[in-house]
Amino acid sequence: MSSRKRASNFSLIPEPLARGIRLLAGPARAPALAAVIAGLFAGAWWWSWQKVGADVLASDSYWLAPEDIVVSNEVDWIRSDDIRREVFHNASLESRLSIMDPELTERIAAAFSLHPWVADVRRVSKRHPAGLAVELEYRRPVCMVEAPGRLIPVDVEGNRLPDGDFALNRAIRFPRLVNIETMPVGPPGTRWGDLRVADGAAIAAALGERWAAFRLDRIVPLRRSDSERRPDYVYELYTHGGSRVIWGRAPGAKSPGEPSVAEKLRFLDSWVKRHGTLEGARGPQEIDVPYLLKRGRTAGRAAPARR
Repeated sequence: MSSRKRASNFSLIPEPLARGIRLLAGPARAPALAAVIAGLFAGAWWWSWQKVGADVLASDSYWLAPEDIVVSNEVDWIRSDDIRREVFHNASLESRLSIMDPELTERIAAAFSLHPWVADVRRVSKRHPAGLAVELEYRRPVCMVEAPGRLIPVDVEGNRLPDGDFALNRAIRFPRLVNIETMPVGPPGTRWGDLRVADGAAIAAALGERWAAFRLDRIVPLRRSDSERRPDYVYELYTHGGSRVIWGRAPGAKSPGEPSVAEKLRFLDSWVKRHGTLEGARGPQEIDVPYLLKRGRTAGRAAPARR
């Protein structure tokens, strides 16, 4: 057939369709066919989704209940299932959440970050079938503040923690900070608002497991300055046997000549290693740690405790 004849035949077909036929019949027919097939497949998928999409998304595989959220990094002082339940209740989250929600991980992270036991939400990741993995960093109780009729836990930064999660027999195992007449200014998860609480928590955290090993009982703050604008406190530790250990200023406090936390801990470790206890041989005694350290620097050795 002559080229004139073929041109005549194409002239009877609408131009857009004719261009498509020439494309499929020409040297670029392979890419063109692939594009046509892809278009047909996409169209078929779209049509099918319109028919069944709602039913698919309504299936249990795409919806989350509270028990479908796995909270990792469990710790022994709180229960992760309690946190999960409280987060859903306090944040007013729906009882069922769609895994297809593009903002789901951000919503869950924001809800968990508001819980007073949560210091940081490290990661929230989706799982299929419907599930979420939440990785948390928890606040750790280091000290109990003695308040009228109860003990209130705080973390190393002096943040108030929920006290209802501790039975009394567990609470009394923690370092106890006494003579605090103030009450927290905010809800659990916020700072107490008293410098002595932050200082006492820092001392308790520095002592760590030594607290039980040294048979310590309580931390007592003493005010050294009458200035309301710049209060100055020193701290004493009392043992169960009544001995008094003068600790001095809190970690981080700037005072000329004040021994460092590491120096104080080494001194106490050495004392207990030599004597076996912080108690006196004849009863309660006083151990002035800053004084003995300063005197030891001058004399080249630690002096005996003053009684």
